[in-house]
Amino acid sequence: MPVEITWWGHATCTVVDSHVRVLTDPLFARRLAHLRRRRGALPPPGAWHADVALVSHLHADHLHVPSLARLTPGTRLLVPRGAPRAVPGLRRLTHLQVREVAPGDEIRVGDLAIRVVPALHDGRRLPLGPHRSPALGYVVEGEARTYFAGDTGLFDEMAKEVGPVDVALLPVGGWGPYLGEGHLDAGRAAEALARLGPRSAVPVHYGTYWPIGMDAVRPHEFHTPGEEFVRRAAERAPEVAVHRLGHGESVRLEAAR
Repeated sequence: MPVEITWWGHATCTVVDSHVRVLTDPLFARRLAHLRRRRGALPPPGAWHADVALVSHLHADHLHVPSLARLTPGTRLLVPRGAPRAVPGLRRLTHLQVREVAPGDEIRVGDLAIRVVPALHDGRRLPLGPHRSPALGYVVEGEARTYFAGDTGLFDEMAKEVGPVDVALLPVGGWGPYLGEGHLDAGRAAEALARLGPRSAVPVHYGTYWPIGMDAVRPHEFHTPGEEFVRRAAERAPEVAVHRLGHGESVRLEAAR
């Protein structure tokens, strides 16, 4: 059966594989602190339903407690090790099955195996505090092997740690005019494709949220990363089929195996 991927905006995607619904970094807010959603409608209530939700790290645009509170009772929620201590709001989500994970862990959900892999990113809850949790990526293995990178920079062991994958959901930008350490822009994301060698890729984490009052500050960093990634990927990894989705759009990919 084909694998279906829907991009809701930012790092939030639904991956349906082997009749299991996987939701990544759920963010259903119109506004978050100094950020507002500038493009794409909010995900509909149907997007709140998943068998398992994956949280890549503790930054509030990836671990958003009010969005997690909307998930269907009984949803399994995988969070970085130490997250409930660093984010006390997680402890109130008693309707969810919360599990702390770290790189090297593997969790079974129905016919899926979800492998936890490392990411190169500062995964601490901001503002900076004493509690530290690892930033994570995940590989969802069913009919296909789908890599959700979360937030990450390039690192030497990326291909080895992630392993062979069929689909890569890669961040290609951010929510502000400048990307700091531990992020992928369009060029570095294309280099990640060359290292990982998936059959298909979907760019995420761009063109959704932007700081209030900064519309005129480097607006190309908001509007163009998706198109730039398509161009760079064609040069650096021409064998990879890149699917640049609009907000709420889906793509169905035939399983490679």
